[in-house]
Amino acid sequence: MPPTPRRAPRGGIHPDPSKTWLRRAWPIVRAHRALLATSLTCSFAGLVVQVWIPDLVRVGIDEALVDRTGDLTVYVGLIAVLAVTQGVINFLARLYLLRTAYEMEYDLRNIVFTHLMRMSYAFYDRAQSGELMSRATSDIRAVQMYLAFGPSILVQCTIAGVAFALMLSINAPLAVVAMLTMPVIAVLGVRMRKAIFPVSWLIQSRLAGVATVVDENVQGVRIVKAFAAEQRQVDTLARAADRVRWAYTTDSRIRGRWLPVMDNLPRLGLAMVLLIGGLMVLDGNATVGTIVAFNSYVLMLQPPFRMLGMIIMMGQRAAASAQRIYEILDTPADVLDPVTPVAPEPRGDVRFEGARFAYPDGTVALDGLDLHVRPGETVALVGATGSGKSTVARLAARFYDVTAGRVLIDGADVRDYPLDTLRDRVGIVPDEPFLFSVSLHDNIAFGHPGATREQVVTAAIAAGAHAFIERLPEGYDTVVGERGYTLSGGQRQRVAIARALLVNPPVLILDDATSAIDVRVEHEIHEALRDLMHDRTTIVVAHRLATIGLADRVVLIENGRAVASGTHTELLANEPRYRRVLATSVSEVPA
Repeated sequence: MPPTPRRAPRGGIHPDPSKTWLRRAWPIVRAHRALLATSLTCSFAGLVVQVWIPDLVRVGIDEALVDRTGDLTVYVGLIAVLAVTQGVINFLARLYLLRTAYEMEYDLRNIVFTHLMRMSYAFYDRAQSGELMSRATSDIRAVQMYLAFGPSILVQCTIAGVAFALMLSINAPLAVVAMLTMPVIAVLGVRMRKAIFPVSWLIQSRLAGVATVVDENVQGVRIVKAFAAEQRQVDTLARAADRVRWAYTTDSRIRGRWLPVMDNLPRLGLAMVLLIGGLMVLDGNATVGTIVAFNSYVLMLQPPFRMLGMIIMMGQRAAASAQRIYEILDTPADVLDPVTPVAPEPRGDVRFEGARFAYPDGTVALDGLDLHVRPGETVALVGATGSGKSTVARLAARFYDVTAGRVLIDGADVRDYPLDTLRDRVGIVPDEPFLFSVSLHDNIAFGHPGATREQVVTAAIAAGAHAFIERLPEGYDTVVGERGYTLSGGQRQRVAIARALLVNPPVLILDDATSAIDVRVEHEIHEALRDLMHDRTTIVVAHRLATIGLADRVVLIENGRAVASGTHTELLANEPRYRRVLATSVSEVPA
């Protein structure tokens, strides 16, 4: 069954960082205004019905019980009908509110994830995965809760205004007495808002710290166990969790200081209503039904006051979370599609002209590299660790941009290619292959999702992976564990090679792609690769003589430059630097 097409987000985040966080998020709210407005309308209608019921109780008591001029069953029936009506309206309000909330969350998640997918390697060199996970989950949820539920809570708070209007129509002096505590509530709300905001930011930041510790230890659990560092890592998590606990405790102290006062001020209003109202009844200026109704209205004021404190806290947490999300969205991608793209005829011609590149931490990888790989040629790059060999692959596929010079594919600067076109032409098999937690078929077909089983099997045979896949319980339908750790290192590398071969790129780069494969299997793969590399430009980052033997030409890289070029035999005979690299870097001794 084909996957359901992804729906594009209906709203976005305003790009102007000078706007408030709410104004930047407004396009998302506006995109779902129909659903939200329907929910708020139903919610308000339910409040009107809720406020109407105590007034019916007042009239029923005064007319049916005190004056005995009305029929009590009529009032009971009307109240029952209103109660059912309110239940139906509240159900619809909740239904549409939850739909609005999930639609907004969908948009926010897609906006953040799409931006993360656009970011270049340099961004992920700096970012922590746990921090990104926290911003893409708990921070999004905090913003979504406020955008969707905040307006609903505000509408719920309007019950105070509706009730006050009815109380004024019934008995104005008593209504004023009932609302005397409102100004105090407003002042306390503002003060609590100022106190909670920095703590809310701190909570989200420290939650991200805990997520980072957990993420790193789950992914690195084999290293942790290898060094018997379990208890040390548990202590690290405990320290991170303790910082979160302190932030939550501080938040609780603030809430404990302000919320009880805000919750109980309406009860003070109730006591005043009973006192003043009782005296008015004794003086004949009010009825018993009025006191009962006002008692209900004052009780109705308690949830809005409590929700007022809730919306203040939600707002502060959402503001802190939004700023953390905007930090990601406001970070521009370093590698972008060109304004005027090119797409010359694919031939497989690769050229580096004076290429210079330094990683974000300042490490210089290439320092004026000049290299030309002709169409159909296989070139092995040999050099000491840190000489810049792997960087050649990353620049050819434009994972990074050169800081000086040019990288050309088929005569065009890689910066002039659309990224998807360039990466279709340059296939890379990294030295540390990553597999997804899906079937082996889907892992091999990752770059070509529409590939048939026959095409997948052909690529697996060429990569030397078919035999071990066939021995698995479910063959190509076997689901590998996270990051492919249910397979050996050599098996993962063979699957990665098959994945690259299936795309059939004009330029294939093997970045020490057979380092975890034993010599016998490597020989089988090399025999298959010889046929596949015919008429295909191939760059091999080599550490083994068997891998070097695949190449038509060997280029020695030293300090980010190509210092020698020739066949293996020529360099071995005439280049002492090449012999030194072989002695220290190549796992097989030359014959």
